[in-house]
Order: sequence, then structure tokens, then C-alpha cells
Amino acid sequence: MTVHELSRVDARRIAVRAQLLAAHRPTSLLETVRRLTLLQIDPTAAIAPNVDLVAWSRLGSSYSPTELVTALEDRSLIELRAMIRPAEDMAAHQAEMADFRNGVAQGWRRSVANWIAANDACRRDILKRLEAEGPLPSRELPDTCVVPWSSSGWTNNRNVTQMLEMMVRRGEVAVGGRSGRERLWDLASRVYPDTPAIGSAEGRRMRDERRLQALGIARAKGPECPVEPLDVGEAGEPAVVDGVKGEWRFDPAQLGQPFEGRAALISPFDRLIHDRKRTMDLFEFDYQLEMYKPAAKRRWGYFALPILYGDRLVGKLDATADRKAGVLRVQAIHQDVEFAKRTAAEVRREIEDLARWLDLDLTLPH
Repeated sequence: MTVHELSRVDARRIAVRAQLLAAHRPTSLLETVRRLTLLQIDPTAAIAPNVDLVAWSRLGSSYSPTELVTALEDRSLIELRAMIRPAEDMAAHQAEMADFRNGVAQGWRRSVANWIAANDACRRDILKRLEAEGPLPSRELPDTCVVPWSSSGWTNNRNVTQMLEMMVRRGEVAVGGRSGRERLWDLASRVYPDTPAIGSAEGRRMRDERRLQALGIARAKGPECPVEPLDVGEAGEPAVVDGVKGEWRFDPAQLGQPFEGRAALISPFDRLIHDRKRTMDLFEFDYQLEMYKPAAKRRWGYFALPILYGDRLVGKLDATADRKAGVLRVQAIHQDVEFAKRTAAEVRREIEDLARWLDLDLTLPH
């Protein structure tokens, strides 16, 4: 197969188009998630919850978070391992669940299998309770484990929640709804759509292809990453990027497509920049989420949003939604490169749209 030669500009434009951040915006939440394949759930809401912020960055202020609530209730979108995913992708994920049950999934550890086996009675007790009374929060499920979950971290002795996570990976239970931020658990058979069973290799191929369609361009192999890998195996076609070492895989459907960019404000958990090494390789953009750093050591802010303009990441927006005061407070607009007049105007419009969507007044630095 021919190895395609791409410039960095080509590669960036492929990535931006694939992530629905070019000028042509999607028109619905379901269309957006089907293309992106996932929205990552994260509790941080310095500006807005990540799932909503990622949706807004594609759809604009016409997006309402109630659309996500409705899609989860009617099961067109499914919550799986802290990701919102399209229901039609579940066959590929259920193939991975079958791998986990059989002990061949990526990241499988024999010690985990032994712990599940030792506590099989607890697993069955949880299934019985859910069958009779579900959906239920984890605190209402029985802890009949005979071997406690051992960890040096915060999960130590959290037997029920760890068992539930393993049962999700086995395809036995699923998040069937939420009460506020608390997950409600139910039998997977009552949550997931009916899908034809597919084999392990076919499921892996489907997941790799869907991931590449969402990313546009990615490495064939990468470090192990929990929940959602960063690499795409043999999906797509091989390519090299001028000035970047190594080989890539890219979605050939993106080849030769026209590109028209726009300004966009990006969540720190957005998949365009989630793989920081890829972000540096393709965009030459230095970024770290600084919420865990002491304030005095932050360069860009607690929850700074990367700023996209066209096919370049050009700066960071340091802003906070002060809901008590009714204000979107912009502390700084950091310019990695000096903004041209048009760039500044379009970035300003995106910030104003963000405030409008949040229903907050806007304050800017003097």
C-alpha cells in the first residue's frame, strides 16, 4: 500500500475536519456524537461539564444540555465507562466485553480475574438485586465480598463500586440513568440495544476504524490507555507527516477535501488535543491542564481553554463561570502567536457566544 506524504498543514486540517471543528458545523447532538464516537464525562465544571462544553464547541449556543438528557433517556446515546457513546456502536464494545469475560481483553490482569472469581457470590447477589429492583445507586447494592478489593489508593475496600466496574467490562451491568450526579445501575440487557454478536477481531477492527474516523489521523501503535486507546491499529491508510518522525494512519475519506476554518474554544478534555504528544507533533502546541498545580505555578490558568483558529492552535483562554455573580469572568487571553485583527475579532465572537450559551454576562480583562 502506498505511504501517503502529508504536510503538517494537511495533517492538522484532517484532524480538525474529523473533529467537526471546521467552518461547517454539525446541526444536531446525535450527529455530533456519532461522528466523534464519544463524549468524555468529567465532573470538572469550571466553565461547564465537559460533555456539554465539547458539544457547544461544535454546535454553538443553539445546543441545550437537555438534548443530552433526552438522548440518554431514549437510549440513542449510552453511558459506558465514563463515556457517552452512540447506541449503534455497542456491538463493537460488546465484543470487547466478551473478551474481558474470557480474560483476553487489553489490560486484563490475572489478579482481577482471581478477585472476581473469589467474590462470585457478591456478583450474583448484585445481579439478583438489580433484576428485582433496578435501577439502583451503588450504595443500595449488597457488599457480600469475601475478599476485599485491595489498593493503595482511594479504591481500597470499595468492593461494590469496583465489582460494578468489572461487571460493566463483562457486559453484565450498565448505567441506566442518573439521580443528579449519582449513577443508577441496572442490568445491561435492559440498557443496551439488541445487537448481533460479533467476534473479537471484528469488534477490534470496528473500534479502530471508528476511532480513526473521529480523529482523522493517529498512530498505529501507542502506549496503553485506559478506556479509550489513542492508537488505531491497521485502520485507514499509512502516511508520513513532513517534519514528524514515524508513521501514521489516516482516514482516506479525508484526502483532498476542501478546508475552511473558524475560531473555536476547546475543552482541555477535547479529543482534538487529548493526546498531548499528537498535539505537539501536529500542532506544535504546548499545553497542560493546570488545575492540579498551585496557583502561583500556573502559566495559563486553572482550566484554560485552548484556542483554535483555522488549522492552528493559537492560544489559551483563562476564564471561569462565576454562576453566583452571573458572570463569565475572563482573566486572560494568552496569545501563543500575536493575533491578527480578524483572528482577535473571531475569537472574541466565540467568547461572547460562550457567555450567551451559559446565560452569563461577560467580563473581559482591561
